[in-house]
Amino acid sequence: MFSKKPTDKSTKNSSREIERLKQAIADADAIVIGAGAGLSTSAGFTYSGARFEQHFSDFEEKYGFHDMYSGGFYPYRTPEESWAFWSRYVMVNRYADPPKPVYRNLLALVDGKDYFVLTTNVDHCFQKAGFDKKRLFYTQGDYGLFQCSEPCRQETYDNEDIIRMMYAEQKDMKIPSYLVPSCPHCGKPLTMNLRSDDRFVQDEGWHLAAERYSAFLRAREGQKILFLELGVGYNTPVIIKYPFWNMTAKNPKATYACVNFDHAICPDEIRRRSICLNGDIGEALVQLQNA
Repeated sequence: MFSKKPTDKSTKNSSREIERLKQAIADADAIVIGAGAGLSTSAGFTYSGARFEQHFSDFEEKYGFHDMYSGGFYPYRTPEESWAFWSRYVMVNRYADPPKPVYRNLLALVDGKDYFVLTTNVDHCFQKAGFDKKRLFYTQGDYGLFQCSEPCRQETYDNEDIIRMMYAEQKDMKIPSYLVPSCPHCGKPLTMNLRSDDRFVQDEGWHLAAERYSAFLRAREGQKILFLELGVGYNTPVIIKYPFWNMTAKNPKATYACVNFDHAICPDEIRRRSICLNGDIGEALVQLQNA
């Protein structure tokens, strides 16, 4: 329904656009936040550079990859090596807090509003910042969950205790063999609950969150809704970006806002009801608080 080439409406965080977004937040009957990787990057969860060197310089020297993302796809020879990487990865990206208060600042902006969060992030930052768990839908999984690699059933398993043990007991980039996790039902290896193929497990909690999100949208149909997109790229635009555009187009009372460090854009069809800010999300949130 949209023109083939979206309008490049991105601007630096001008005071006018900041004021427009501040007013849109205040006026909205409901706010739907769509969060991508850029939000966590702004909060300091970077996967390369100094942070990678701090936590994975030994892996880089031994295996030759230069960022955490690549390390997740490396063909380790043994599960002991693989879980040494993954336990360290999960510890620093799931059970540690992000270095910057971006998520807390976001919560301060929407606190007291009728909101819901749809996110492709899997680092649990929303809950750690204090967002209501029942107003969150993690579509792509959670670093804090295991699933059967088969999978033999649609079930996930909390991993904090064993991840902490793997992290504490690993030596020479290997964990003890007795810590290698296996499915309690079929005995096959456990793996991370992350969407990468058709074996991704959508357990009862996933389906309940999906229904809560759908119910939220149904109950507020036709209201003055702000679709606030933060740090969403084009890896999976069909989850957040395109639906936000479509729902804004269908609801004349809706406003679409996009904050993205690289390229904040919108279709020409909703340009008049869009606010696009090109810049760091954390800086934009601070400006909104001070506006």
